[in-house]
Amino acid sequence: KYIAKEKTKKKFSVSMQHYTFAVSAFVELVKQFGMDEYEFAVHETKTYDVIDDVKNFRSEIGILYVNDFNQKVLYKLFRDCGLEFHELLRCGIYVYLWKGHPLANQELISLEDLREYPCLSFDQGAHGSFYFAEEVLSTYEYKRIIKANDRATLLNLMIGLNAYTLCSGIICEELNGSDYCAVKLDSNEVMTIGYLARKGTKISRIGQQYLAEISKFRDKGLL
Repeated sequence: KYIAKEKTKKKFSVSMQHYTFAVSAFVELVKQFGMDEYEFAVHETKTYDVIDDVKNFRSEIGILYVNDFNQKVLYKLFRDCGLEFHELLRCGIYVYLWKGHPLANQELISLEDLREYPCLSFDQGAHGSFYFAEEVLSTYEYKRIIKANDRATLLNLMIGLNAYTLCSGIICEELNGSDYCAVKLDSNEVMTIGYLARKGTKISRIGQQYLAEISKFRDKGLL
């Protein structure tokens, strides 16, 4: 029975908020390790699901952000779930919009400048608390806001409606294309992007390499 058993593939899975750079790092990881020995899985999903996936062993690593507003609530949830958060990089806040947007050529954009344009936000489903929002400044009273549940839809809405979203400013044109840009928001807010892992668990070799690939974006997340 055991002698005839075929060699099983090693598995690596990661869950993340909607970050293009985290997907780009995953692509590089797959290229390096190949798919002959490994079975890969990537889950670009809601904030609560990122936490739940790592808690319940569906993913070894979860990629998300904390800031001054949400960290107290999220850190308590991490502890309750037996997880630890580790910082990877810090970023200022940027406005992400398409290059044909009337504000795309400005060096700095204020929230007042954005008032008449639709703000795009990722729908967090049943866990729609401000603390789980993927966009900073989640409690700001936006005049117009549209929720969507995937990145491709948000990109289409940016072009069709001159809409925008708030992000880390780390752009991967090889995945999203060259039709979009990030302009610094006039704000002192900082988001700390890091990874979740189960407390007391050693990160696998492939997991460590994935985190190393993400760390390469540190210099691109300029404050």
